[in-house]
Amino acid sequence: QVQLVESGGGLVQAGGSLRLSCAASGRTFSGFSGWFRQAPGKEREFVADINWSGGTTRLADSVKGRFTISRDNALNTMYLQMNSLKPEDTAVYYCAAGTNLEGYKYWGQGTQVTVSS
Repeated sequence: QVQLVESGGGLVQAGGSLRLSCAASGRTFSGFSGWFRQAPGKEREFVADINWSGGTTRLADSVKGRFTISRDNALNTMYLQMNSLKPEDTAVYYCAAGTNLEGYKYWGQGTQVTVSS
């Protein structure tokens, strides 16, 4: 059993920064883990992910150059550093984990990020 807990969301002014954390309990991260977001009235959107074996990362085009995904193996925690935030980044951000074969299986409860103009 894996549980994912997000933290670090909040209200920030446009141009500001936030760092989201996703801590896993039950088992260590393996395979892929990543961040998704969902704004009101929109579908859930891929933001970024990381491979826990090699550390390779992917970012959505909309956040490249502004967001960075990283990991801390010792703390079994994944991070999303968000810089130069824009109002369109406002969404509930979800942490997810899974494997290449199974896809994303485990999901956190989400943390709200609100960027004001």
